[in-house]
Amino acid sequence: MQRNRKIVIVGPAYPLRGGLAAYNERLARAYQLQGDEVIIYTFTLQYPDFLFPGKTQYSTDKAPDDLTIRVKVNSINPLNWWSTGKEIKKLKPDLLIIKFWIPFMAPCLGTIARIVRKNKGTKVISIIDNIIPHEKRPGDHTLANFWVKSVDGFVAMSKSVLTDLDTFDQKRPKLFCPHPLYDNFGKPISKTEAQKLLGINSGKKYILFFGFIRDYKGLDILLKAMADKEIRNNGIRLIVAGEFYTDSKKYMDIIKEENLGDHVILATDFIPDKEVYQYFSAVDLVVQPYKDATQSGVTQIAYHFNKPMITTDVGGLAEIIPDGKVGYVVKPGVREIRDAILRFYDLNKEDEFIEAVKIEKAKYTWENMLHTIDKLIES
Repeated sequence: MQRNRKIVIVGPAYPLRGGLAAYNERLARAYQLQGDEVIIYTFTLQYPDFLFPGKTQYSTDKAPDDLTIRVKVNSINPLNWWSTGKEIKKLKPDLLIIKFWIPFMAPCLGTIARIVRKNKGTKVISIIDNIIPHEKRPGDHTLANFWVKSVDGFVAMSKSVLTDLDTFDQKRPKLFCPHPLYDNFGKPISKTEAQKLLGINSGKKYILFFGFIRDYKGLDILLKAMADKEIRNNGIRLIVAGEFYTDSKKYMDIIKEENLGDHVILATDFIPDKEVYQYFSAVDLVVQPYKDATQSGVTQIAYHFNKPMITTDVGGLAEIIPDGKVGYVVKPGVREIRDAILRFYDLNKEDEFIEAVKIEKAKYTWENMLHTIDKLIES
């Protein structure tokens, strides 16, 4: 595959924040490292305020000085879709990559992709997080169907999404490539140092729930597991690090009713990228008690920080967390999560799992993602 190509990425990036922005920026850097020219087109408006569940969509960090980012795309303005599509079409990039995660974005991103494809030279590839959303809304199927017909091929980051794509299209090429490591959040530090930075007691047993809090992520299951007598007697504490993207009342009621105030540490503001390392370095174990999922960037942050994991057997989560090797894969239930946490500590699995994590994470490189995209283009 030729190098020194012109590549355009359309999707969230600075000044927007969050995992999607982090992914697109890291992908751009991976291409730049191999000699390609990359331009990212990000949003002037990603979501209308009434559709955005968090406090702000925007980063407070300074702009990255190693990336070319054009703030151009308005997700709800059709005239903007046409003008952006025509601008990228005239650039004649060798490759246009669009990450797709929610049907709401299909009209905007699909229109841009369809206009760019008319130049007969640009290959348009979609990296798919989800094609069937976790939180379903009327019209999702119609919008997803519009999207899949807008591009030349797909890279799915879980095998379950690859299967879901067959519901909409069986002609376009599609390949599986797992989510690469998020290695852009700094280096691990010692637990003692991290716990000091977070202002929590050193030498305790800490587990972590990380990321935006949505109902499908099962924090309620984990909180109820934390109420178990044996969990309490083991001195295990849960750190919840991430902003509520749903009504917090249900979760706060559990904490109050189960008297978990001394056992749960809430850091429920958005966690800036520069502070992520503190939370992962401070804990023994990362727990993902999801009720529904495809893949999760949290897994790839945990791998980067050499952390054992407990996850549920939903979607594609179990595909990249070998059960009993780097952690445990269980059903999404209170008892199952509780038993896995206790088993981790009772059997002193931390050191064993960490060594396996260091080996397993070698599979999840950005070079592998780029190679998969090249293979898709050649097909």
